[in-house]
Formats: sequence, structure tokens, C-alpha cells
Amino acid sequence: MAMGVPSSVAAAAAATAITAISLALTFPSLFATSNADSPPAPPYANHTVGGAVGWFFDSAFNSSAVNYSTWASSQNFFLGDYLIFNTDSNNTVIQTFNATTYALCDFSDDDGNDTAFYYDGSGGPTANLTVAVPLTSEGANYFFSAADGGVECLRGMRFEITVSHGRGLPPSLNQPPPPPYVDLAPPPPPDIAVTPTTGGGGKAEGQAPLAHALLLVLFAGFVF
Repeated sequence: MAMGVPSSVAAAAAATAITAISLALTFPSLFATSNADSPPAPPYANHTVGGAVGWFFDSAFNSSAVNYSTWASSQNFFLGDYLIFNTDSNNTVIQTFNATTYALCDFSDDDGNDTAFYYDGSGGPTANLTVAVPLTSEGANYFFSAADGGVECLRGMRFEITVSHGRGLPPSLNQPPPPPYVDLAPPPPPDIAVTPTTGGGGKAEGQAPLAHALLLVLFAGFVF
């Protein structure tokens, strides 16, 4: 014979369930997960690529001055952050969202809009410069140098990062582009009346029929 649950235990369990349901309906905030419990998104940050060494290639060792992939793996990147490339005019700064372009260190076959030059190495000889690149796209972002036909990239002068949402883009990076400039001719000043003319005659042209009529009358008087 199967043993049943004592009626007193069943009644207590039912009462507990009813109480829980009542509390949930009366005070839903007690049972809801509050967004305030989530950690706040970090503030926007600048990341100096390569740290104190910067963005350089060590020709003596035929390799990048820093293991940039190791450097990138030690950072957390969010929308609105900036990458700061302290470098010189012997190097280039390229950003791409194309994994194949990045893997090949070659943008020549990339005919899309997913690769951008931030610096093309066209400055003066060995001129120092700083290139600031904003992070405006979530997900995988790739950076490399195309100097020396991509050899520097193949020798380690490249890195991949993953950009998280964070606080999202700040207003300074989240504005639509301005409308194209159109050079419109200004209207004439309001105090000048513009009268259209034809044939360059002006008022003299309007008086010509009257002059012709007078000549005809004079000629007829002489004839008759």
C-alpha cells in the first residue's frame, strides 16, 4: 500500500506556494534581476599601441619592435576608444575588417569598403608622428603595416582586436556625414529691378515701329 503525504504537510506546502505567488505579484521587484546589479560600462580610453615602444619595425632583427598580438591580448577594447600609433613616416597604419586581407598582409585585391589607410607613409623622411584611430565598429578589427610590400606585416607588425559595445559610440563619433557642399549663385540685391530683354534692344527696340511709321507718312507726302 503506497504511503500518502500527510494532509498537514500538503496543506503547509500549498500555503507556502500561495504566499510566494502573492509576494511575486505584489512586489515584482523583489524577484526581478535589477540592471543596477550589472557593472557599469568602462569609460572611454586611449590605447597606445605597443606601449612605450610604439609602432615600429626593427630592421636589425627583421621583426616588429613589439609582439603586437601579445600587446593587444592584454587590452580590452570598446566602441569610442582610440588606438594611438606613435610611429614615424617609415611605417603605415591600415585598418581592415577583411580577415583575408589581414591574413595575406595585402590589400591589393580588396575592392570593398572595409579597408582604410590611416597613414600611408608619405611624410618626410623619418618624421615622427602620432596617428589616432577611433574604434567605431563592434567585433573583429584588424590592423597592420603595409610597408616594404607587406613584409613588415608578415614579420609581426600586425594585430587583431575584438571591440565590445561598452557605452556605445559617443556623439562625436556617431553623427551622420554633413550634406555635400553646393555652390549656389546668390540672388540679386533687393533694390535692383531686373527687367528681361530680348535681342539687346531694350527701350530703343520698342520705339522702332513708331519711327518707321513716321518715315512712311513723310515718303507718301512726297510721292503724292
